[in-house]
Amino acid sequence: MLIIVAPGQGSQTPGFLSPWLEDPAFADRLDWLGAVAGLDLAHYGTEADADTIRDTAVAQPLLVGAGLVAALSLFPHPGDAFGRIGAVAGHSVGELTAAAGARAITAEQAMVLVRERGRAMADAAKATPTGMTAVLGGDAEEVLAVLDKHGLTPANVNGPGQVVAAGTTEQLQALADNPPEKARLMPLSVAGAFHTEHMAPAVEMMDKLARGVSTHDPRTALISNADGKVIHDGRDVVRRIVKQVANPVRWDLCLETMSELGVTGILELPPAGTLTGIAKRALKGVETFALKTPDQLDDAREFCDRHGEPSSTDPSPGGGTS
Repeated sequence: MLIIVAPGQGSQTPGFLSPWLEDPAFADRLDWLGAVAGLDLAHYGTEADADTIRDTAVAQPLLVGAGLVAALSLFPHPGDAFGRIGAVAGHSVGELTAAAGARAITAEQAMVLVRERGRAMADAAKATPTGMTAVLGGDAEEVLAVLDKHGLTPANVNGPGQVVAAGTTEQLQALADNPPEKARLMPLSVAGAFHTEHMAPAVEMMDKLARGVSTHDPRTALISNADGKVIHDGRDVVRRIVKQVANPVRWDLCLETMSELGVTGILELPPAGTLTGIAKRALKGVETFALKTPDQLDDAREFCDRHGEPSSTDPSPGGGTS
């Protein structure tokens, strides 16, 4: 079974879209989504520095736009892909990429939502100095106990040995001064304590906006960050995406669901590497593909052929009609 995943904020790097924009079709599609978001995504994906694309209001639309256009490059005829992909999932803001890819919402709706999501979360982050730190390794129970001691939220539970702590700068400093045993701390390049109570104002704004969004039931199984469940109702998809802004990302539960579904291959959309890295550690024996540059597209399609269900146009056994 093939599962496509979309990364979240923090995965962006300066210039990651440069090779992609050599394709005029990619550039045109990105310009269109950038127009919807009110941002020059081509500039931010090629010329902007790390501090500029760290801005939540920039990073989130950039990631969703890049993922959606890259998916079109991978599957030029999206209708052929739906029967082949077993499931989709996105990490944090990547859920909007996944929702649009599964056709629960349109690409344009995703860009409007991510534009407002990024702005609202950036505004919420300005209220109090906050941040996030990855806690790598250590005993799982001890890690959670230490976070609780310091008043921190386990905002991302990404898998065995990888929890992201979120809270005020003072709370994160206390964690740095007294970390869990055998754990390594890595401060993240994000602008606030996402997926915590600090983002409550953004949830209120997003909820009001989302009520006006028309939805469809996903055409591909969509795995939710909230609890790892497969969501079949389009309205529920959007409701969960809104609530998730101030609630932890349970990527560990998403991985459990992927395993239960029988995943054999996971392909990560650009800027890829983070989620495939987690999958390599958590899902032994599952093949992964990190799609980073367009010169990988042929290999990526071969990967999808190997792990995906045969499409209705495939001449292989079971792939045609009679």
